[in-house]
Amino acid sequence: MRHSEAPSGSSVRVLRVGEQVRHVLSEILQRGDVHDDLLASHPVSITEVRMSPDLRHATVFVKPLLGRDEEAVLRALRTNTAYLQREVAHRIRMKYAAKLKFLPDESFDEASHIDKLLRDPKVARDLGESEAE
Repeated sequence: MRHSEAPSGSSVRVLRVGEQVRHVLSEILQRGDVHDDLLASHPVSITEVRMSPDLRHATVFVKPLLGRDEEAVLRALRTNTAYLQREVAHRIRMKYAAKLKFLPDESFDEASHIDKLLRDPKVARDLGESEAE
């Protein structure tokens, strides 16, 4: 592993810029800087931003509060992508404005599904047997 790489394989710089982009987008949405009625009425959580190694592309994972109207929120974010890209580039002062791609964050749903499976009596029984061995 190179010295400048994080344990996951991404460089520290890529991870740092991704976190900066996440903070800027969260602030823009929280303050209501985007003039969009749907985004104003639906609080949105920016859960993660994954930057490409060249910092030109950012995949932004979002989750509307309580998961309400996820498709409509994604459409609104995609409609306002140009404005958000300009604001991010201006506030972080990057050489290039990263292209933003908004995707729903499915990790909460996956975690809930796994938790539900682990609580299933049949699975609990199987887990209990393997621990007894």
